[in-house]
Amino acid sequence: MKLLVDSHCHIDFPELAADVPGILDAMRRHGVGWALCAGVTLERFPAMLGIVRAAPELFAAVGVHPDTEEPTREAGVDDLLALADDPKVIAIGETGLDYYRLKGDLEWQRERFRTHIRAARICGKPLIIHCRAAAADTVRILAEEGAGRVGGVFHCFTESAEVARQALDLGFHVSFSGIVTFKNAAGLKDVARQVPLDRLLVETDAPYLAPVPHRGKTNQPAWVRHVAEEIARLRELSPEALAEATTANFFRLFRHARP
Repeated sequence: MKLLVDSHCHIDFPELAADVPGILDAMRRHGVGWALCAGVTLERFPAMLGIVRAAPELFAAVGVHPDTEEPTREAGVDDLLALADDPKVIAIGETGLDYYRLKGDLEWQRERFRTHIRAARICGKPLIIHCRAAAADTVRILAEEGAGRVGGVFHCFTESAEVARQALDLGFHVSFSGIVTFKNAAGLKDVARQVPLDRLLVETDAPYLAPVPHRGKTNQPAWVRHVAEEIARLRELSPEALAEATTANFFRLFRHARP
């Protein structure tokens, strides 16, 4: 069996942190060898890093989520660099733009995004991009800040094929979550067929967005297998081939990760 990687999850969130040994055991039983835990605030980061350090199959990313309006502590470039120096931290993020929930003057969000990109360029670690209802500005800022020098991934991708092409042109990967298994996601399924196999990743975004057949439940990294199986079906590949490709992509992109 080829091992999969869950390229984006939040094991430190209360729904999963209450039973980390059980989460890790389920990963092993489902053929999921590794998982990347994405940061959302600096306040949460120490607890997340503690979980990651205790498990060789886990990696971390450090960042402040774009729709965190008033964090107790805003992340400067130096803050991110200091935290990213830990060997278990393999990426900067998640970061990006989210215009879906927040309205009004969001320049603060764009400045936070630029800060993360600048930190990633200095430390040479890839970016994990959150993009929701903000594709044009996300792509523009990535280009302006030279983010292609470090690359990264558009996580939980839900945008159009054109946005996927723009992300790919910038040198980024595209990752699909359990949304791609939903019946009403026909457009996203088409995008999943089109992304080049060597730029494709899979994820859960757990504890959210549980894939079919677990839709509506608390998601977990083990269920990334359902995402991979659906994409393999869409692309007329064997699940083993899809797992082999996406795992190779993960470790090539996140070059600081040690399998």
